[in-house]
Amino acid sequence: MSVIKNSSLENNSTAITPPSGPARAGTDGDGGFIFVTGGAGLVGSALLKQLLQQNKGHIKALYRNHLSPTLTKEELSQIQWIKGDVLDTSLLYQELKGCKQVYHSAAIVSYHQKRREQMYHINIEGTANMVNASLECGVEKFVQVSSVAAIGRIRKGEAVNEETKWTEETNGSHYGKTKYLSELEVWRGIGEGLNAVIVNPSIILGEAEWDMGSASLFKNVWHEFPWFTYGSTGYVDAIDVASAMIGLMESNITAQRYILANEHLSYKEMLTKIANTFGKQPPQREAKRWMGELVWRIEHLKSLVTGKEPLLTKETTRTAHATTAFSNEKIKAALPGFTFTPVDETIARTCKWLKEYYKLK
Repeated sequence: MSVIKNSSLENNSTAITPPSGPARAGTDGDGGFIFVTGGAGLVGSALLKQLLQQNKGHIKALYRNHLSPTLTKEELSQIQWIKGDVLDTSLLYQELKGCKQVYHSAAIVSYHQKRREQMYHINIEGTANMVNASLECGVEKFVQVSSVAAIGRIRKGEAVNEETKWTEETNGSHYGKTKYLSELEVWRGIGEGLNAVIVNPSIILGEAEWDMGSASLFKNVWHEFPWFTYGSTGYVDAIDVASAMIGLMESNITAQRYILANEHLSYKEMLTKIANTFGKQPPQREAKRWMGELVWRIEHLKSLVTGKEPLLTKETTRTAHATTAFSNEKIKAALPGFTFTPVDETIARTCKWLKEYYKLK
């Protein structure tokens, strides 16, 4: 096993007493429990909802700072919440004793230099810690949420599939590199006997606070940000990611990876769909490549002076102009009953939630 130093702060890990509500069926001693990392995130929240709806048994969920705003009080009360992080090896070995299934979705998604070191620790070392603890505690199966960025999405005239190889040239970000290296930890665990599967979602859409991640697309549209690029990519609903994860967990499949991507749209098409749903003005001004190259340099200098994260980075600029298509044939073949949610339905549901959550008028 890889030996990863416990780099978390002491007393950082505390079990939360859930809000009042009925206890979940199942205990740690009646066949094991489910452990979810990143339980407060976009994918983790969608996953927890489905696990509860399907009455999967006792669930423990790891979170770092706050609980998910998309879960109801009743749903929150039916989960055993553990405050901590995946760098706390002592916590992981303690909490995974008797665990049956692990869903590992904890990760940092960032394209800013300021968070790069933390991202490398959480995404790579954190995954190694989860793999080691799962092996040590005899976890039956492990599903990791990776990303299409781990495959390398800067491609020209080539549809990306599960056999596509990651290279430095096709990688567009440090985030992509951390996800590629985190996958290697899972493959290493598989070589040591771990029963594991990896999913590689494209851009994930769904209900979430809009200051981070893909939800920022909705924030920009609401404020009628006028610019767009002609890059394109695939999109997938967080609900579909969670559904595929559960399907793969309960299958006999192991030692495989699956791309989760539904509709392929240009950024202008996606932003226009969101704007039409919100009743806002769609973006009208094309940001040329040379403009982005200039702006990210200016933003970089500004961030050095102010200490604030730049609005645009070298990585986000170049990704925004990339045109990438993803194949989803493998997941359809593996899970015959699985279907993707139409992107228009995802956008409508997300816009409705955001309007209610932020009291938008």
